Formats: sequence, structure tokens, C-alpha cells
Amino acid sequence: MACAWHDYTPGEADSMQRTFLIKGGTVVDGTGAPAYAADVRVKHGLIAEIGPDLQPEPRERVVDAAGCYVTPGFIESHNHFDGPMWWMPTMEPMPGYGVTTSVNGNCGFAAAPVHDDPVVRKEMVDIFSFFEDIPDKPFLNLLPWDWRKWSEYKASLERNVKIPVNYAAFVGHIAIRLAVMGMEAWDRAATPDEIKAMCAHLEDALDAGALGLSSNLLDHDSRDRPVPTLRADDAEFAALMDVLARYPGRTLQVIVDHFMRMTGPASMARIGEIARGKGIRIQVAGGVPTLEFQSFCIPDALASHEKRKADGLDIWMGYHHLSPTTVVNFLSSLVFAQSNAYVWNDVVAAKTEEEKLALLEDAEWLARARESWDQIFPQSPMSKPDEILLFESDTGAGPTGLKLSAYMRQEGFNHPSDALAHWLILNGVGSTLRLDDWPNHEEALDALFRDPKSIGNISDAGAHGKMFCGVGDNVLMLTKYVRERKQLTIEEAVHIMTGKIAGHFGLVDRGEIKVGKQADIAVFDLAEIERRPDERAWDVPDGEGGRTYRYTRAPAPMRLTLVNGIATFDRGAFTGNFPGEYIGPTVAPLAQAAE
Repeated sequence: MACAWHDYTPGEADSMQRTFLIKGGTVVDGTGAPAYAADVRVKHGLIAEIGPDLQPEPRERVVDAAGCYVTPGFIESHNHFDGPMWWMPTMEPMPGYGVTTSVNGNCGFAAAPVHDDPVVRKEMVDIFSFFEDIPDKPFLNLLPWDWRKWSEYKASLERNVKIPVNYAAFVGHIAIRLAVMGMEAWDRAATPDEIKAMCAHLEDALDAGALGLSSNLLDHDSRDRPVPTLRADDAEFAALMDVLARYPGRTLQVIVDHFMRMTGPASMARIGEIARGKGIRIQVAGGVPTLEFQSFCIPDALASHEKRKADGLDIWMGYHHLSPTTVVNFLSSLVFAQSNAYVWNDVVAAKTEEEKLALLEDAEWLARARESWDQIFPQSPMSKPDEILLFESDTGAGPTGLKLSAYMRQEGFNHPSDALAHWLILNGVGSTLRLDDWPNHEEALDALFRDPKSIGNISDAGAHGKMFCGVGDNVLMLTKYVRERKQLTIEEAVHIMTGKIAGHFGLVDRGEIKVGKQADIAVFDLAEIERRPDERAWDVPDGEGGRTYRYTRAPAPMRLTLVNGIATFDRGAFTGNFPGEYIGPTVAPLAQAAE
């Protein structure tokens, strides 16, 4: 069935339209309850009425949603728009995919707090930009940096940026460490006075509405340095957890490693032990692996998760339902460094085309590059020439559409590093590779779909713009797992991406189709939506007066997306409305609650 639309001519007041009657749709309310036929009335940003055969009121826009589902707007539970939203405020293509809330400040990375020293501020941007593939020049030059504390950052954000989705954020542990310790955050444990200062920064953020604290027990940088949070000792984590414990509804997010160095089990055991008895909510990103190559550790991870739940820990496993296709470029990609090929990362880090080509043509560098390639983690696709596609040529010299292993044989190379260097010299450093998808471990995913303490829809959107888009992955939950495989019901899939996430973060005023809730709503025909193919958009400022590209995609499309009762996607296009607001948990800290 296809949705139909009531005749409507937009007028000057359309951008402020806050009265809708969505008629004839099937409501999936976000709680997991059975779908039902009903009309939904929206007034002044809220869901005002739900019922059968509601009659239009004067000056009310009527949307004929026959054949459509009417659901809460989708919540992206793990994004990295902290920097990009300042230069890409449309957040495109989020509105076309029914996204109404974006959660940021993940993985320990955040835009605040910042140190007084601009050198340390640049370090914070550099580490964020490296790990999340976000261009550093606009990050440094287009943000006003009129803050030091997280609360001041939030105030600047609300003052200076208008976006079409609601925005929520963690405060990042890496940012806090750098703000307090400066460059020494990389090298040592904090002193008691420094821990006290970190706790003050965390309190400032939580008082201002931060979702909680995000930390990182996974990453190493381009020089194989552990990120600053890997230097945090148990005393530091315990003190920060004590602060969180005073703020009900707040979350500690930790990203762990079941991917490269396989330290995830030890990290989870450590965090669980420190948190014991504190009564805080913990979200572990990557705590239960979901890729087929990780199958050797999945049973133990699932069993450990069940045991910690049984022990009384409020611990949630973060996951995504998609293994992202990765496009590797030689301008900003972190893939080589995260694969342990640090010499190849020198090409990415080189500033100019001439410097990059000089490395690729240098015999001494080629020898070191072969040795570095041989140290690539065996689970990385970069270790498998059969899984590396020569994707796009910058010069047109070619060949493209050929696997690196085939190119080795064709050109007579004995080592993949030499073959790739040769291809790149011919095709230009603007060329790209495409890595095969990692197959999902569908049994692990199925367990997480149905786990009451799991948090889904982790897309990483906003990061890795030259590698993949991320926005639109939510629709795969509806098309792949509901429409095609019938592995999930529509009620289960919508709950995973709406009410369950809202409940996890304490966003109690949205995430459900219920009278009195904020009118974040998506209307769509399940038969017509798709996660559209990646395409390039040349709309990212390069910091030098020009533009570079990111991957995006055409709308799914939604038939209608409402954010706080205002249409952001309508009649096949972005509306140009920017009704998004900063939102946070609505539960007061214990001291206030007691008063």
C-alpha cells in the first residue's frame, strides 16, 4: 500500500506549522506493544490526541497516512556530530530517514571541556579528528571556542547552532583529562587534586544536562600511543563513578576492544568491579561482539553479560545491526593505523600530494612499509588482499574494480604493500580502496535485539565521512530484519530504535506515540523505504577556502518527519526547518530530588 497525501499548499506560515492531524495510519507506539489503527493529532509541539476517526480542526493540516506506519522519530544512539554540526547544520540526510534525535560525545571524545592553553585545545581536536576521521581545520577554525567548561559549550551551541534534529551528548573523559592535565594526560595517572578537578568538570556537565560520561578503553593513536583514558587508574574511575551515582538517569559509557588487541574482557571485568555497589548505569560499546570473525569470543562475552546482570549491575551492551562497508582514502583515513600498519599511515599523515608520492617512491620507505604491513592485525581486512578492492582512480589510469591480490598477480608483485604503492602512484593519492564487509554474527545480533539491557542503532554517523555515511543505517532494521527476513516484528524494530533508547537515556518526554509526549514522529511506507546507496557530497569546508567530500545518500524517504511538532522532511524533501533542541535526562540529581 502506498501513502496518499491530503491536498495542501504550503504557505508562509508552514515553517512554523505546529498543528497536524495524521489520519488513517497504523500507530507503532515505540513501547513494543502491538500496532493499532489510529489518527494522531499534534499541537504546539506535543502529541495532543490519539484515537479513531479524529475530525479536522480549523487551520489544521491533514496528512492522509493510509498504508503508512506512524512511529516515534528514530534516535541515533551513537553519533559524532560534535564538530560537523557547526559547518553542516542540515544534518543531511537525517530528516529523510526519520531521525529526530542524535546522541553525541561518544567514545570519550567531546568538544568540551577544553584547556586554557590553545596548544592543548589543538591536541584535543587532533585526537578527535584522527580517531573519527573529522577534518581538523574546520573543527579548529569554524567553532567559536568561547567555552572552557562543558556547560559553556552547551550554551554556545544553543546560541550559535540551529539544526533539524534534537541533540544530546555525553561529556568525554578524554576531553576532561586533557582539560585538567594538559599534555601529561597521555603519560601518567592523575594526582588526587587532578581527579578532584575532573570530578568538578563532570559535575558541571551533568548539572547542565549531559547524558553522562563517555570513556575509551580501546584506541591507540597514529603513533601507537594509548589514548589518555587508558592511563586512568582505578581511583580516577571510582571518583568519576561516585559523581555519576549522585545523578540518577545518567550513564557511564565505555568503549572496549573486541576488535584489535582483544582487551575487551579484561576492561569489562575491571569496570564492573569498580562500579560494584555504586548503582550507576553502564553502557559498553562493543561489549558483545557482533561480527563473524569474533565468533571465538562471543559465547564468553554473552555469558559474562548475563552474569553481571545477575549480579545486579545495570549494564547495557551497545551494538549496531550493520557491519559498515569501509572506503579507504589516503587523505584522512585511520584504517592503516588502527590495523597496525603505522608506516602506511605516514602516507595518510603527509600533508601534500608531493610528500605522499615521495614516500611511495622511496625504496627505504617501501622496505619499512612491507615490514609494517606484515604486522597488520590478522582480523583486519587490510591483512587480506582478496578483500581489498581497487575502487576509485583519481587519474583514470586504472585498473579499478579489481582486488589487490589480482593486481599483484597481474603486475608480478610478491607483496601487497608494493603492489598497492605501485597502483597508487599510477592512480593518484586521491584514489580509494573499498574493503569487503565483515559478515555479521547473526546469532549474537539476534540475542542483542531481544536483550532487555542492550542499546542498538549505534551508527557512528558524523564520523568517517570519507569512509561511510552511517545516516540511514536505521532503515536497514526495518527493511532487512522486518520486511525481508521477518526476523523482527515492526513493533520490535521500532522499539529498539525509539522507546528503548529514550528510556535508556532518561529522555522520558519522547520516544513514544503517547498523548503529552513531544511530537518527534516518523511517517513511512514500509514497502517504499530503502537505505539508499552511498554518494559523494562536496560540502565539507577544507579550511583553505575550498570544499572536500563526504559520503551521504538520498532520502529513504520518509513521508513525513516531525521534530518537536515541526516538519523537517515533507513531500520528498528537507523542509529547511531547524526545530532541534538540546535535550537531556529529566531526572534530577539526588541532592535536588531530596529537596
